[in-house]
Amino acid sequence: MGCANWWGTSAFKSGHREKWIGWSQEQKTKRLIFVVNNQRFLVLPGIQIKNLASKVLALNAIRLPADWLAIHGHLALLAETFVDYSRFAGTCYRAAGWLPLGQTSGYGRKGDIYYYHGETKTIFVKPMHKDVQKILSAPFLPPEFAGGERQW
Repeated sequence: MGCANWWGTSAFKSGHREKWIGWSQEQKTKRLIFVVNNQRFLVLPGIQIKNLASKVLALNAIRLPADWLAIHGHLALLAETFVDYSRFAGTCYRAAGWLPLGQTSGYGRKGDIYYYHGETKTIFVKPMHKDVQKILSAPFLPPEFAGGERQW
């Protein structure tokens, strides 16, 4: 249809996300697996279907938790993405119900090394569960989610 969407593991660090969730460093270490990243979203040039991008994102959000569970053995509770605001406004994410949290500080990561590249991005999140902040910041995970928690 002229769209591509790629999901993967979440960003290791995101200050705005951590603040929005309200979790501790220990909780983040164990529960980051419940956050998934929309790493690539593309509607090919020349495709002229009204609201296609936001519709695809909205439909993905409905299907993603069950697909993630089937593939990885635990639910996806929160989706995130980073939009290069110098090139895109993130309109389709907003229209699909994603929440803008703020701007990154312009750092990237290669392996274990962080480096400054100066390209800030807008961070968007999409809750996949109505109580995602409460669940991810709770002292203990509810039993239905505890199976996916990593034990370090």
